[in-house]
Amino acid sequence: MKTASIFFSALLFATVSGQAQGPAAYVNPFIGASTSEGAAGIYHGLGKTFPGAATPFGMVQLSPNTITGGDNGSGYSYEHTTIEGFAFTQMSGIGWFGDLGNFLVMPATGPLQTAAGSRQHPEEGYRSPYSKQTEKASAGYYSVKLTEHNIAAEMTAAPHSGIMRFTFPANGQSRIQIDLARRVGGTSTWQEVKVINDSTIAGYMQCTPEGGGWGNGDGKANYTVYFYAQFSKPLSKYGTWSADIPDGWSRKREDVESARYQQQIAKAAVTPGTKEKAGKHLGFYTEFSTTEQEAVLMKAGISFVSIEGAKNNLETEIKDWNFDRVKQQAFDSWNKALGKMTITGGTEEEKKVFYTALYHTMIDPRNFSDVDGKYIGGDGKAHAVKNFSKRTIFSGWDVFRSQMPLQTIINPHVVNDMLNSLVTLADETGNHYLERWEFLNAYSGCMIGNPAVSVMADAWAKGIRGFDINKGYAFAKNSVEKFGNGSKGYSTGGLSVSLTLEYAYFDWCLGKLAGSLGKKDDEKIYLARGANYRNVFDTAKGWFRPRNDDGSWQPWPEDGRMRQGYGTIESSPYQQGWFVPQDVPGMVALMGGKKKVLSDLELFFEKVPENMMWNDYYNHANEPVHHVPFLFNRLGVPWLTQRWTREICARAYHNSVEGLVGNEDVGQMSAWYVLAASGLHPLCPGSPRYEITSPVFNSIAISLDPAYAKGKQFVITTRNNSPVNRYIQRAWLNGKPYPHCYIDHADITAGGTLVLEMGSQPAKNWGIK
Repeated sequence: MKTASIFFSALLFATVSGQAQGPAAYVNPFIGASTSEGAAGIYHGLGKTFPGAATPFGMVQLSPNTITGGDNGSGYSYEHTTIEGFAFTQMSGIGWFGDLGNFLVMPATGPLQTAAGSRQHPEEGYRSPYSKQTEKASAGYYSVKLTEHNIAAEMTAAPHSGIMRFTFPANGQSRIQIDLARRVGGTSTWQEVKVINDSTIAGYMQCTPEGGGWGNGDGKANYTVYFYAQFSKPLSKYGTWSADIPDGWSRKREDVESARYQQQIAKAAVTPGTKEKAGKHLGFYTEFSTTEQEAVLMKAGISFVSIEGAKNNLETEIKDWNFDRVKQQAFDSWNKALGKMTITGGTEEEKKVFYTALYHTMIDPRNFSDVDGKYIGGDGKAHAVKNFSKRTIFSGWDVFRSQMPLQTIINPHVVNDMLNSLVTLADETGNHYLERWEFLNAYSGCMIGNPAVSVMADAWAKGIRGFDINKGYAFAKNSVEKFGNGSKGYSTGGLSVSLTLEYAYFDWCLGKLAGSLGKKDDEKIYLARGANYRNVFDTAKGWFRPRNDDGSWQPWPEDGRMRQGYGTIESSPYQQGWFVPQDVPGMVALMGGKKKVLSDLELFFEKVPENMMWNDYYNHANEPVHHVPFLFNRLGVPWLTQRWTREICARAYHNSVEGLVGNEDVGQMSAWYVLAASGLHPLCPGSPRYEITSPVFNSIAISLDPAYAKGKQFVITTRNNSPVNRYIQRAWLNGKPYPHCYIDHADITAGGTLVLEMGSQPAKNWGIK
């Protein structure tokens, strides 16, 4: 397979020339937009981002889709040479077969084709080759030339709606067609469409676990997408197609991809003039004649509540057919959102990497409520928010580490919204525990641990408290009791090490939260459980080791702690074993003392390949090690934190399609960069402490939210900063000498300036107090 780097020249077109300046002008949505296993060297693939149009935390993402099946969560991969269509919903940076990719729109000319066709044979369907040289993406905008029919496609987004502009050649049979069944990783299982008037259609698509999607159905995603769409050219010749899917057929990803299923779609019954249709696999089309370079537009509102909600969303946000105004509004919204962090210094490449990373941290958790505040609840009923925005897509195991801590600084209201959303969801479903990976109300159970407990404890410690803490605490406690190390004090089985260590940390988080709420008995119990990591440490082997139900150790492999999957998930015991952020001194003592640990940690980094792709040591491509560079601060050698964070920022992040070494994971990979490049990163969320490290930029000014902060701005500025001068020599906080390699959240929200003097050699007398 060709890798994305072959097409890197197309990135020269990634930003729109002549557009207004500001941080949004640095955004390159193609960064990470590949699923290529070949380029990544591992089945997890690369960044898996999408290049299409979105707004900050918006419900709609209007993006090209190049693939439906497989572990391609974004629906797009840069090395693919054909486009299946343009969908109104996408996920960013995830695997597990993905989901969304709904309401797939495609312009065409000539005879109607009802199946997409394959990437190998696009001529067999409505899929089209496209010109890489014409593909452009910027903040809130995407465009490309479809070469099969010589049609230019442009799209931009509003928070709950989107608008597309297709420029056609002269043709007597031009068309816009919509595949209503299409869904990333499967299919929607039931659809309905109705012609409202001579310019409008409306309907819905039901997406159930039987149709695959999230985790190929194992994610239990069960949602309905409602749409209200209008066309700039009157509906005079239109119709539907309906594929006859037998009742006994399975409809998950592998089935939908099969030859017999695709043949059924290809021979779907076409019914011209149909005003209303319901079925298992529907599409809608409108045909018209076009003159050379004639633009035909389509706009649509999306809702997860109702058709009326979708209509209201569209009519509120896109009142006319002024495509360029919507595009400018989207760009302006990104300028405002990204303007919360202002950087100076750095190279042009580093600025693009930084602001694109910041952009990727503001895709999710997306707004799930309509413009009128209504949302669909965990009970399947419509609810109305009162004092928060309902949000969804909580990639818990990933985002508790960097993404949510970043938002506590720059978007604390988003964290508050997310906690409200998780608490109300637990209440509405009656499950009364906090979901670890929430997707459109689905209790997917994806990955491990109780990450929402960390997010809640971290928020509360930082003064983010606009949610029902009584219910929140009760649900957090239920979570750790339902999913935890149990009476043994450790977990057993194939994930014994990962589960035990992570559950111990989340118990500690609950203990800290309990203490701040005056629940002294719970505080004592759960802080003590935070030490349960010790129960899977084998002193004979000098490292963590999985245990069986009877307490015995599982057989030690020849490669020992280096064995991937030995009691761990997506890691080895060597990688997972450093995850004791709540008790670094205890961990160090268990491992044989500071000298031994430092020697081991330095090896852990020195063995990493130059490109930092998937490897057996510090594997930045995946989350379990993201805190490890900051352990050096706690071990009294902060200059090594400074060295390695600068190395990671330079070697693992680039302004290219392959610019992310692993899955974006809904903002986590990018949030790590934003924080580390700014000179701050938490080691242990749940504590208000941030580790100070070496900033990539000369200065970073962070605008603070007056609802959550006393100060207006916190600035990190440097003296003599450069790629060589990466070591902190001295520091001043608000004009006073500052000897610590850490800072409290309260010092940040109070506002002020942290000055760091940089040099080319480690200053071994700074930051060790």
